[in-house]
Amino acid sequence: MNPRDEILERLKRNASNVEMPGAWQSQRDFPDLAERFTASLTAVRGEVRRTETLETALIEVGTILDEISAQTVIANNEAPLAEARLDDRWPHRELYLVGKTPGDLREFCARADAGLSGVEAALAETGSLVVHSGVGKSRLATLLPPVHIALVPVSCLEPDIFTWTASRNKEMPMPSNLNLISGPSKSADIEFTLTLGVHGPKRLVVVLYD
Repeated sequence: MNPRDEILERLKRNASNVEMPGAWQSQRDFPDLAERFTASLTAVRGEVRRTETLETALIEVGTILDEISAQTVIANNEAPLAEARLDDRWPHRELYLVGKTPGDLREFCARADAGLSGVEAALAETGSLVVHSGVGKSRLATLLPPVHIALVPVSCLEPDIFTWTASRNKEMPMPSNLNLISGPSKSADIEFTLTLGVHGPKRLVVVLYD
């Protein structure tokens, strides 16, 4: 018996039936997920703006774009942006909708003033956004522009990442590219001085709507 077979045989002899743990039960008890999410994201230099409906959320996005004088905007073609008819809302701006607008996506992202996205989930414990790439979605829209604006319904709020993973539809495989965004890009590598916007957007604005 060669060493490999010997090791496998030993493992087989020592194998035992182990009962797998049950579904995760969150130990976090936040009375108000929206309030906790807002506090957590604000603590890491992110911004949260509350609105009541999707329509008022989209109006708020337009206000933010006006505040930063955005002329070029990249938007992921995902809910709720896909149904928002962004071309009609902002005809005076150059808009690139991922998966629909022709042209070089990377080049447009590199010169865009703002990137818009939805989220898979928002984690109250850490103020993190869960996003992933896929059809109509590019992580470049959330990484290259200097300002990232995310539309987040309160129905996407989860206490923590463990609760979110446990609640996912088990028939849907975990995406190969999953990102957690916790505030704007930041680094303190140089003389321990915190600098924003080193590896991504300098501002992260979440429009949280009911």
